[in-house]
Amino acid sequence: MTRVLSGWLRFSWPLLVLLLLLWVFLGNEAQVAAFFREHREAHPGLQSVLRFVTDWANPPFYVVYAWILWRGWREKRPDLVRLALAYVVVQVGVAVLAVHGLKMLIGRPRPGAGASFAPLTTDPGHHSMPSGHTTEITGAALPLGLRSRRRITLLLLGLLAALTGFSRIYLGWHHPSDVFFGWLLGSVAGLAIHLLAHRDSHA
Repeated sequence: MTRVLSGWLRFSWPLLVLLLLLWVFLGNEAQVAAFFREHREAHPGLQSVLRFVTDWANPPFYVVYAWILWRGWREKRPDLVRLALAYVVVQVGVAVLAVHGLKMLIGRPRPGAGASFAPLTTDPGHHSMPSGHTTEITGAALPLGLRSRRRITLLLLGLLAALTGFSRIYLGWHHPSDVFFGWLLGSVAGLAIHLLAHRDSHA
């Protein structure tokens, strides 16, 4: 368990440091939103790059886990099959149902959509917390990083998760705290996937 928690921290530090730097250098969340709104207008090229990141960071993991499932079935490796099935079950439960339920329940306005919360709403303009993209990529990438046992893989996956979370803030879809709670919820999902996949081993 110590190795798992250590790996989780190594995976998470790029995103957590990023959020801390935004708070230290840009101020509160309204100031962060205003800064990036002006930056987007001045740098449309960067906006396009980060829009690509936000749209395409998660889909490759669907292919990766489908390949893991196929390989586990083909090679008769129950550990791989468990990993892929745990990913599907947990991600549907957490990244889809829980996230969307919380978004509607909390009703937090997205940056630029006002200051008033609208609990129990179906208005997507008030579905800011938590960040679903951050939840999903954390839940998908963390188990792979923990399984690899290679620090560089864990770091690269952590950097990808941080970049995805940053893209949501930069593009004006989420506040930094939305990304933080997305990371927290995604961490629960990722650790659950890892533990379910290794429940019969000593990893």
